[in-house]
Amino acid sequence: MCRSLPVRKLLSSSYSYKLSSMKKISILCIILSIHLSGNCQILKKPIPDKLVVLTFDDATESQYTVVAPLLKKFDFDATFFVCEFQSNNKDSLIYMNWNQIHELNKMGFEVANHTRTHPSVNELSKTQFLEELNYIEGKCDSLDIEKPSSFAYPGYNLSSPIMETLHEKAYTFARAGGSRAYDPLNDHPLLIPSWATNANNKKQIIEAFNEARNGKIAVLTIHGVPDVEHPWVNTPPELFKEYLQYLSEHHFRVISIKGLNSYINVNEAFKTIVPDLNKQLRN
Repeated sequence: MCRSLPVRKLLSSSYSYKLSSMKKISILCIILSIHLSGNCQILKKPIPDKLVVLTFDDATESQYTVVAPLLKKFDFDATFFVCEFQSNNKDSLIYMNWNQIHELNKMGFEVANHTRTHPSVNELSKTQFLEELNYIEGKCDSLDIEKPSSFAYPGYNLSSPIMETLHEKAYTFARAGGSRAYDPLNDHPLLIPSWATNANNKKQIIEAFNEARNGKIAVLTIHGVPDVEHPWVNTPPELFKEYLQYLSEHHFRVISIKGLNSYINVNEAFKTIVPDLNKQLRN
């Protein structure tokens, strides 16, 4: 983020006797111009209040049967981070097949990369990580789905080498956790924070929606609706409907991760914002 000069110091009483009022005003204008131009390089246009990004992980079958129809009903966009999750359940219908993922793409939703097998990517070699990424890219290519440009860290496990590889592969955004709002002027595009929904944190999620103001964006991580195999991240369909109704009634704008390109100059953000892995990025 562009850092401005110490305005208060320049205009403090110790300097006042040296500067006329007109000179002080001129200096202030120059400083503000530099500061705002730096911000404008990252932002293509101002971030509106009530901007929410919905993302869905793990390609659960309920995302096709429950989530997608509801999103269409409310005219909301979203990103589906897909993988071929290795189920411990004999029921093959717990997760989507690629025909269903293809249908999500045809419906206009973003299909994005969550690796093939959902590993802890921070424990992989570069070659292993590339195999995970390239598999999803290859499946998308075979189905005429646009090459993914967004990534979600499985289990919110991340590292600098993983980020470097994503950058090399021309990924523009990557979503982590952290239970806090995304600030495009301070958070690196490959370290987007989010809140995760479950059956018991309705109050937290409603509060998260209301964090979407003053240039910040609320991003959600949602798994199955319901999630049969992972009950700790289960979102009951009735609760999910409540969230969509709340967003609609309160006039929120709901977009995909890819939709952030309308607001954010990613190339400038890459150049300007230093990745900070010490920030809260896990839920």
